Formats: sequence, C-alpha cells, structure tokens
Amino acid sequence: MASSADLKTVMPIVIKIPDGGLTDKYGIVELQGDLKSQSETAFEGKFIGDLHYTKQGQPLLIIGHHLLYGKEVKMEQPIALLEKNRNDRGDTEYQVQCIIKHKLIFKTRPKPIVGIS
Repeated sequence: MASSADLKTVMPIVIKIPDGGLTDKYGIVELQGDLKSQSETAFEGKFIGDLHYTKQGQPLLIIGHHLLYGKEVKMEQPIALLEKNRNDRGDTEYQVQCIIKHKLIFKTRPKPIVGIS
C-alpha cells in the first residue's frame, strides 16, 4: 500500500490566454517532468515564471535561468473552472466560471539562458 508521501500531487496551473478580442480565454499549463523548489515549499500562489509568445505565436516559458518552448493544443475533454460559494441558507454551490478547451504543453528539455560576457 502506498503512503501519502509516495503519491505525487498534480496541481493544474490555470492561466488567462489573451485572444485579441474583448474577452480572454482560459487555458492550462502542462509541464512534463518535475518542478522542484530549493526551499521545498509548495508552489501554490507563488510566482513560477514568465509566459511569453514568439512572433510566430509559440508559447515561451521562462523559469529562473531556463527557457521552455511549448505549443498550444486543444484538449480532448474540456474542463470546467468552478467557483465554490455558500448561499444564504449555508449550502455549498458551484458556479461555472468558464470552460477550458486549450492547454499549453511544454515537453521539451529546458534550454539554459546564457549571458554574453
């Protein structure tokens, strides 16, 4: 039987992806491999890196001194982003904020950022 320490926690990273229109669409960032902190603290609510797009529209994620190139793909099964609320009677309700249909996948090895001296 596996202990809770043996199980990995998968935390989806939800982001807004600007589409050039009046509204933004939401997406998920999917990283292949592990993202580890030097201080062994959880990443929830923490700054992880910068997300940019190349002139060709390819996603570029900068984490520390590493570059990751990715691609945007349509998800096979969309996911609903829900907000948990309590109504006047104290019952729990879930309100759909949006339907996530796209994700950014970063599955290549990170490239180091090397300064010119």
